Amino acid sequence: MSLWEFLFAHRNEIFRSMLEHISMVGIGVVLAMGMGVPLGILITRWGRWKVPVLGFSNIVQTIPSLALFGFLLPLPWLAARSERVAITALALYSLLPIIRNTYAGITGIDPAVREVGRGMGMTDRQLLFQVELPLAAGTIMAGIRVATVIAVGVATIAAAVGAGGLGEFVFRGVAMVDNHLILAGAIPAAVLAIVADFGLGLLQRRLQRYR
Repeated sequence: MSLWEFLFAHRNEIFRSMLEHISMVGIGVVLAMGMGVPLGILITRWGRWKVPVLGFSNIVQTIPSLALFGFLLPLPWLAARSERVAITALALYSLLPIIRNTYAGITGIDPAVREVGRGMGMTDRQLLFQVELPLAAGTIMAGIRVATVIAVGVATIAAAVGAGGLGEFVFRGVAMVDNHLILAGAIPAAVLAIVADFGLGLLQRRLQRYR
């Protein structure tokens, strides 16, 4: 049986695993955005938090993905469902590029622009939401784009803790020494990463155009 015949014969199972993969990545990245953007804003206001926040995010990135899943497994609430472990790990891995780009986007704004806003009587809150975040949106989106592509790749390891996704095919293929099974997980995962990168890249360029 050729690869394409194999993929067609298992299309329903592959599609189900792809939906699980997308769900884990989507929830993980949204959680990372909910934490990463505020933390990025925080370290632009209180510089003393920059080292611990970026330091923690950097440390998480250095932990091998399988080891991070292992570290999270003993935690009581997370261990109740393997999907929670996977989503938490994906959110942690996605933090660094989002925090770093939020910080870089805001601090990279011309100081003269801030002075104009203050001269117009804007409060710090108004300056943040009406000036800084709109101008930094393209840079922040670049961080989200990188985080999403990283998460798509890391999510294949989620199968090791029983969370499903396209990694199931990869692990089964490795165990059975079956290239068709490995590629049935690897090819859709690569396609997801390319589509996510392209789509978010278009959104990033649009946001930068409106600066």
